[in-house]
Amino acid sequence: MVKFNGNVPNTQLITNLPQGACAEVPVLVDKAGFYPIHVGALPPQCALLTNLNSSIEELAITASLSGDPTMVYHAIAHDPLTAAVLSLAEIKQLVNEMFAQNQAHLPQLKRFEV
Repeated sequence: MVKFNGNVPNTQLITNLPQGACAEVPVLVDKAGFYPIHVGALPPQCALLTNLNSSIEELAITASLSGDPTMVYHAIAHDPLTAAVLSLAEIKQLVNEMFAQNQAHLPQLKRFEV
């Protein structure tokens, strides 16, 4: 049997993170399969940041599926690192430039500007 840290869907493995979100937990593996290990609750300060990141990722997924470029902008604007180094106007410009460069790969978008 081998033990390592792996990324798996959260199925009550970390109790204060969203279910179904990707979670890194200890995993046991043998010839029969993979066995993620229950971790319980993260410390509140870790859960807060991880929940924020998970919510931002969910918003980005919803934006992509719905074709809403404004939702993409909102997701990027709420990223803590992005918000720490760029103004909202700069984030908007960044998102518009990203869309302009990648139009061919974004057929689901209804428009290519925020």
